[in-house]
Amino acid sequence: MPAPYRLAIFDFDGTLADSFALFSEAFNELAARHGFKTVAPEEAQRLRSMHARAIMKHVGLPAWKLPAVATAYIGMMRSRRSEVRVFPGTAEMLASLERSGIAIAVVSSNAEDNVRAVLGPSASSVSQYACGMSIFGKRSHLRKILQAAGVQPGEAIYIGDQAADLDAARAEGIDFGAVAWGYGNAAHLESLSPTLVFRGMGDIAARL
Repeated sequence: MPAPYRLAIFDFDGTLADSFALFSEAFNELAARHGFKTVAPEEAQRLRSMHARAIMKHVGLPAWKLPAVATAYIGMMRSRRSEVRVFPGTAEMLASLERSGIAIAVVSSNAEDNVRAVLGPSASSVSQYACGMSIFGKRSHLRKILQAAGVQPGEAIYIGDQAADLDAARAEGIDFGAVAWGYGNAAHLESLSPTLVFRGMGDIAARL
């Protein structure tokens, strides 16, 4: 039986938005600009099985540079977000959750205007946004979302595509649902024992 979740919190890039191609291109442009290692396409696949902190160490990106790099990426996406689409079935999934009475939130390191623009009409299904923080700062934003929604951790699930998302959910006592189509390697995510694994977008509404 599905858990009686009252709130579904979503990551954005790689979970709702198919932005990996733009991210990969932007990554190497930012690497050249900010002095860290570029990544070849064949290497990118291997890095998808690594934690974000390990990737930063591998490419020589120090933590103090991360805010500037993240801000630059958000700006690049803002100028090219017309190239980014949600994954097929996203609009239908969000509408189904909304009809069922499950509240929807988005917690993302991307900017809220980028998230809303890519979601398009589906943005109205989202009751709360917490955007613009570091990929490692999602824990506090998850807590704020819970407090604002009046929902206990056990009544929520955070759905994402990277190990850092799972870490943030566990730290706040929230169930984690791993998607099999995002930035992170699906097999690696599954090895971390998430609460649920979603193999297709249609699985989300069906299982919640």
